[in-house]
Amino acid sequence: MLFRDTVTIALRAVSANRSRALLTMLGIIIAVGAVILMASIGKSMEGVILDQVSVLGPRTIAIWPGNKGPEGGSGTMNPEYDKLTISDVDALRKLSSITGVSPIIFVTGKVSYGRETSDTTAIGSTPDYYGSQNIEMQEGRFHDEEDENGIRAVAVLGADTATDLFGNSNPLGERIEIGDQKYTVVGVLKPAGSAFFQNLDERIVVPFSVAEVTMQRSYVDMTVAQATSNDVEYAADDIRYLLRKRHRIILPDNGSTDNDDFLVRTAAQAQEILGAVSLGLTLFITMIAGISLLVGGIGIMNIMLVAVTERTREIGLRKALGARRSDILRQFLVESILLTFLGGLFGLLIGIGINLLIVGVAQKFLAAYAFKLNTFAIILSVVSAAGTGLAFGIYPARKAASLNPIEALRYE
Repeated sequence: MLFRDTVTIALRAVSANRSRALLTMLGIIIAVGAVILMASIGKSMEGVILDQVSVLGPRTIAIWPGNKGPEGGSGTMNPEYDKLTISDVDALRKLSSITGVSPIIFVTGKVSYGRETSDTTAIGSTPDYYGSQNIEMQEGRFHDEEDENGIRAVAVLGADTATDLFGNSNPLGERIEIGDQKYTVVGVLKPAGSAFFQNLDERIVVPFSVAEVTMQRSYVDMTVAQATSNDVEYAADDIRYLLRKRHRIILPDNGSTDNDDFLVRTAAQAQEILGAVSLGLTLFITMIAGISLLVGGIGIMNIMLVAVTERTREIGLRKALGARRSDILRQFLVESILLTFLGGLFGLLIGIGINLLIVGVAQKFLAAYAFKLNTFAIILSVVSAAGTGLAFGIYPARKAASLNPIEALRYE
């Protein structure tokens, strides 16, 4: 029997029981659709993560007070040092392995201009902050060292904040309020998108010296620095050594960092952590989809066993007319593979369709989110579907091929 004839017979057998075939394929459709969906979301989120982290630059190092990160420590051994003080920042500036140290204090208070208000984040930092974040000016100027030394109440607005407060009007020279303090607008930043899923265009930057006085603070909320060379880990280790020495922290013999009362993260580490979370979630959902594929394969085997029973007389007649055992075996294997392959194609289309819907929603919240298909996942899932049909179709096909033609013809 020609292979083309075998495929034609398999198509007729499937189309003769469309409802049953569709229900049989349902497990395969769900499994393949889930694999495509999650693999594509994982690929897209990987792109989002890379975009978010790349804003900081590869040599960026962030330092936070406290130790609530993946290491799990709380820094309670030396509670009197459980802050990143301004003197700590001054000591960091003396390290030769880092440059452009930018301490940050969050400035709280309602942001307004006349009757207009903005739900934005105001931070106090030094002029080095702009360089460390690769920030560009749209109009006006950055605040500078003269503003810092003179404790001048000036402000640089993000693009969205400027629009919220001033609309299409020119904000330069105007006075805004943050809490009870008035600030003169000296610049508006170019749109910068987002970083770590925060809108960078909704921010206000004021001189660090002003924030220090306004918030009456001798410590900072975080610090951003740049490594002087490409060996970022060396610079990060330098920072850890200095802060441990200043905060009188002694690490245990097992090397645990639980005693640290600070947290140092490089851009590469942040990317690795976020990527690991995304990968773990994708693998978990893919594993569930694999179980669905297994369940779908069992369904294929069951329905093919039913088909063998229903078509016993047909098998006997074919054998009586000269069909070989291999012809019967191939016929039922092709039917099984066809069911799973069609289910895989339907699952592929459904997975892509749902992914496109997710993209439409995600782009409203994540400007960097873009639809990316995982080609490897597509090939793997469709091949796996066909392989499932082959694996779970062997037993029914062998059972059909081993039927005695005389007994099969007598079957009622």
